[in-house]
Amino acid sequence: MDVRRPGMLTAMIRRSPVQGGTARSFDAEAALAIPGVRHVLQIESGIAVAADDTWAAKRGVDALEVTWDEGPNATIDSEEISRRLAAAADQGPALTAESEGDVDAALIAAAEIVEAEYEVPYLANAPMEPMSCTADVRADSCEVWAPTQAQTLTQRVAAMVAGLDPAQVKVHTTMIGGSFGRRGEIDFVVEAVHLARALGAPVKVVWSREDDTCHGTFRACMYHRLRAGLDSAGDTAAWSHRLAGPSILRRYFPGAVPDGQVDITSIDGAVRRAYAIPNRRIDYVEVETPLAAGFWRSVGNSHTAFAMEAFADELAAAAGRDPLEFRARMLAQAPRHLAVLELAAERAGWGRALPAGRHRGIAFHESMGAIVAEVAEISVPPGEELRVHRVTCAIDCGVVVNPDTVTAQVEGSIVYGLTAALYGRITLKDGRVQQSNFHDYRMLRMHQMPQIDVHIVASDAPPGGVGEPATPPIAPALVNAYFAATGKRIRRLPLYPEDRWRMS
Repeated sequence: MDVRRPGMLTAMIRRSPVQGGTARSFDAEAALAIPGVRHVLQIESGIAVAADDTWAAKRGVDALEVTWDEGPNATIDSEEISRRLAAAADQGPALTAESEGDVDAALIAAAEIVEAEYEVPYLANAPMEPMSCTADVRADSCEVWAPTQAQTLTQRVAAMVAGLDPAQVKVHTTMIGGSFGRRGEIDFVVEAVHLARALGAPVKVVWSREDDTCHGTFRACMYHRLRAGLDSAGDTAAWSHRLAGPSILRRYFPGAVPDGQVDITSIDGAVRRAYAIPNRRIDYVEVETPLAAGFWRSVGNSHTAFAMEAFADELAAAAGRDPLEFRARMLAQAPRHLAVLELAAERAGWGRALPAGRHRGIAFHESMGAIVAEVAEISVPPGEELRVHRVTCAIDCGVVVNPDTVTAQVEGSIVYGLTAALYGRITLKDGRVQQSNFHDYRMLRMHQMPQIDVHIVASDAPPGGVGEPATPPIAPALVNAYFAATGKRIRRLPLYPEDRWRMS
């Protein structure tokens, strides 16, 4: 947002209150009467107000009188979406993402069958700086200043909107202001280039916090139906996992996922697991939902790890086994993975006595080329929110160049995932997103910050990711600790969905 160009205008956009809606008509008179407002024009994403500065643009947007055609999503609410996903998991046409052995026969032969349904909501990326982009379009060139994660796509799309060849477009990558996947999108770039071309001047588009919370892209809401069979020894003989939710790539890269194939980004982490389960089947039912599904820190792993690792604890309980020992048996033939699990448990003091009122939960997940195990230590004071006192994390991300960078990214990943598990949700009522800013899309606060201990496994494996892999295990570690503390299973996130501050 700090970009300045000679002769630059600043634009903000009034958007339909319902995603997919369009402006039927608008009255610009009140907006144009505000000092500093220069132009009001309709673009694909709404009604744009271009002004001398951000404040004038914002006042102009607020003054607009717009009549909206809210489109087909105008009556949809979160409960209806949840019902759609559950129905799809029951009856929808599924694509098989992975199949090994004979799951149906193994379930019939199982000594005990365990079933559970898990659900996660839409989530906003909520970077600290909302979206912004500056563009300057000339007859034979275009320059874009953008905090983007997708430079090549930005160049291609800017060229298309400007009517130029990609070689005529220069992209300046600014400081990013936080992203977590949100700045892999190009909606804000399209707006800036469109307006700069239409107005014949450099234009900086600024999104408000409310714009980004209500009108951005979101971590998909997903529904998981799991069914497993335990054999007479208490080991997992069969695993059936059916997921229902929207595709990310089908929207982001139309044509990238051919009909009849699975969008692996939507279910990433559910397949190719290190656990030795002889009979397993992963099915995916693609369900279109009203809000645009996008990339969110760790993408599909953010929800698959929650469902699978919380369910693993349910299986351990059904088998009468310690959660650590239950997982370790499934990793007996995966020594690298087992070493990570055992390191996290050992450093967390797993199996040793805790102070009165403290409880632990463990979870394990592999994603983005890194193996991570986490132990959450919590307490649940009567009548209050739980308190996370400590998170112990072990990570094998291959060859490490700078351990401080790994530690910092792991700490940030855990805070991000912990915030979402405790409070994160985007809900709809009458097609409208109900959250708007940090007063009702709650973040973890400073006094709630747990101690985080990060243990990096020395490894000569190829370098893996560190910015995302520590996010997926924290939600299941948390809910598994909550079960240890209360005897209650959490199968639907977040733990505390109320849209209000609580300071306990």
